[in-house]
Amino acid sequence: MAYAPGAVLIAALAVGCSSGTGTGDSATDSKPGAVASSTAPPGKYRTLPEACRSISPATLKDLLPGSAELPEAQQEKVFDGSPAVTYDTDRRVGCRWKTEAPDGAHSLFVDFERVVSYDPSVSDDDRAREVYAKKEAAADLPSALPGSSTDSDTPDASGSPSTTATASGKPGKGGGKDGGKAAGKSSYPDAGGKTGPDTGESPDTGDSADTGGSGDGGAENLQPRVLDSLGDSAFLDDLLTRAGSTAQHRTVSVVFRTSNVIVTIQYTAQPSLSTEIPDSKELQEKAQALGRKLVDSFSE
Repeated sequence: MAYAPGAVLIAALAVGCSSGTGTGDSATDSKPGAVASSTAPPGKYRTLPEACRSISPATLKDLLPGSAELPEAQQEKVFDGSPAVTYDTDRRVGCRWKTEAPDGAHSLFVDFERVVSYDPSVSDDDRAREVYAKKEAAADLPSALPGSSTDSDTPDASGSPSTTATASGKPGKGGGKDGGKAAGKSSYPDAGGKTGPDTGESPDTGDSADTGGSGDGGAENLQPRVLDSLGDSAFLDDLLTRAGSTAQHRTVSVVFRTSNVIVTIQYTAQPSLSTEIPDSKELQEKAQALGRKLVDSFSE
């Protein structure tokens, strides 16, 4: 009997806890689905392809001129590619291929990034849209092109500030008026119809390049631009620069998003002769064709 008061106290506490728990359950039940509605769906893709096996040898032969003439052992080495160094292959993988021929060198780089949102209220797809938009903004597409989401001072995925369209009068990368990337884009007119710094050769815009970016009159547009019908979103960039004091090389980049995966293609050509300028149209067509093949491989 000396322990009766303690027993009564324990019983009272137990009743109090049960009562509190019951109240909590009642509150939760009064809003069915409240927790589930705040959790965003996961991304469509949970894994990434093996980057160095993502492109067939037949396609690589077309993209890397001169590779087909190499001895079989050297061909295999070229087609095997060099995997990019990454620390989480579930999140990012890449591969680079390169070949040299008497008339010049070509290289190809492909990067796959699987975007994951760690915020339960933001879906992987929405987070991937944000990452893609920053990449597009950093590409500094001509501002006259409709549909571009270029946004000045928006950081890219790595946290560095983006370039801004030269047509707006704001500085490009490098901080100068015509600094950084803007200085390299000498191969096409910008939105105002101007060309970049003189490279010693006539600007290679293609015989019928559309300098306004609108596509009116059936003229072909070879400017950096937003692409239609490639994944969920896509853009193309085209950069002509000098390597040292003589050779010029052109890099065409195609970046597209499919659900929560962002794919970057960089296709570069460098002729042996300093007087030659890589053909923009050919590189763009081949880079876009590769992009379409990679999109199709995701849907298989």
